[in-house]
Order: sequence, then structure tokens, then C-alpha cells
Amino acid sequence: MTELSTVLSDMSFLEGPRWHDGRIWLSDFYTHRVLSARADGSGLRTEAEVPQQPSGLGWLPDGRLVVVSMRDRRILRRESDGTLVTHADLSGHTEHLLNDMIVDDGGGLWVGTFGFDLMNGAPRAAAPLLRVAPDGTVSVASEPLHFANGPALTGGDLVVAETFGNRLSAFAIGADGTLGPRRDWALFGPPSAADDPSDAIAELTVAPDGISVPDAEGAIWVADAIGNRAIRVRPGGLVDGEVSTGQVGTYACALGGDDGRTLFLCTAPGFAEHERRDTRLAQLLAVRVAVPAA
Repeated sequence: MTELSTVLSDMSFLEGPRWHDGRIWLSDFYTHRVLSARADGSGLRTEAEVPQQPSGLGWLPDGRLVVVSMRDRRILRRESDGTLVTHADLSGHTEHLLNDMIVDDGGGLWVGTFGFDLMNGAPRAAAPLLRVAPDGTVSVASEPLHFANGPALTGGDLVVAETFGNRLSAFAIGADGTLGPRRDWALFGPPSAADDPSDAIAELTVAPDGISVPDAEGAIWVADAIGNRAIRVRPGGLVDGEVSTGQVGTYACALGGDDGRTLFLCTAPGFAEHERRDTRLAQLLAVRVAVPAA
């Protein structure tokens, strides 16, 4: 691996990075923008403005962008003329913020939720994944999870980071779009037993946040929200690579670049909303890695 380089700076809090159509796409929470740029950060443009805070991104089979609108608990869809319309309203299924999202090959959406008021220190609570079927129907897709975060698709499975669970969980996706039983894809330690989020964070070995697509060897890069790093994790939990981001936190990551060997890292001094909302200290960093995206 080589040294970290700065791709983008002067951002509020970056999440949901995706490599798509020769560009890195990502959400900037508190400027309410979906952005994209070339791998070196040039050609930066605003792809969408989401007043209720953008997060997870994906693309439907027909190429239209879909984006999580966190605070009003909707999925928005960008039409060919650039307008945003409601793709699905999830507010009837959760009172809390939506989080990350992935789109499967059939156009189904898998969406995580906070499950509790993290930013105001409310007691921690588990919450299930939600699924938006291609016809727009919303349903509960899984058992309650310990803060479902970054998702990835691999070998017919949906892999989900559980930030307060010390683990990545996997679910087989059935032909009818239902999920099989949860199983450990990687277990870093026991789930936190603490109700207070700060106490729970202190109990974690790894706090898996955003995760990459699988690489050509089936490993997944995991942003460790408490470790100022991204780790490369093989199925079963073996950690065989690490990229440190020094004194800043790492909250999401993506594999991309023209050859699939650039690891993009979303970094910031911390994740607390009251610290990030009015500052512009978040950055997108990049480092070259040995194994490309699958």
C-alpha cells in the first residue's frame, strides 16, 4: 500500500461512498448534497440536494439514482430530468433516522435504520432492516440488529455491518426477496450489553460502519468507527490488512478507481452532529490496495 492522498476536503460529514460510472459518489450530511467526482477529486459536481439529509446511495436496474433521505424517512429517486421524487416512504415502519442502503440486481432496496436517537444519547435499541420491493412495497426484512450500517452483496448473500454488534452479519437472499436466518460473517467480539451508546462504544473491539464491495478474493474493507482505520476482513473474520487514518475517524469506505484498486475513506474528527454540522473538516482520502474490487 502507498500513502494516503486527499481527494476531497472542506466537507461536513461524508457517508455512503460508491464507485459508479467512473466516479466516486457520496453524501455530505450537513450540506445536504449528493456529490460525485473523478477518482482524483477533480470535476466535483452536485448530483442532488436532499434537504432532509442524504445517506445511502444506489442505482436501480434502469440506471436511476436512489438516495436515502434520513430525517423524513423516505427513499428519493432522481428522474431523467434531474428532479427528485419519492420512491418509497418508510416513515410508517420506523420513528428513527434511516441509515445506509444497497440496491440488489432485481431493484430491491435494503435499508438500515438507527433504531434510537443516537445523537442525543438515548438508550440503545435494536432495529430490523427494511426492504423496499421493486413495486415500492415496504416490509420488515430481518430480526432486530445492533445498528445496521454498511451493506454489501456477495455470492447471493446480503452482508450488513452491525456497529454495536461487533460483527458483520450475513443473510441468504431468497428468490422471493426474503432473507434467511442471520449468521456471523465476521465476529470481532461479543455485542455490547450497555444501553448507553457511549458505554456501548467503549465495549466494542471493532465498530463496523460503512463497508466496501467485496474484493476479488472475497474480502471486504470495513471502516472501524472507533479505530481511526479501515480493516480488510475475510469471510469468517480474519483481519489481514489495515489502513490507519491517524488522528481522524474513518466512517465509510469504498473500492473503486479505474482498476478497482483505490480504497476511498470518508474521514472526520468525530461523528457527533453538534460538532460536524457547522464545521467543514471532513475529507475523502484514498489509498492504493493490492487486491481490486471483484
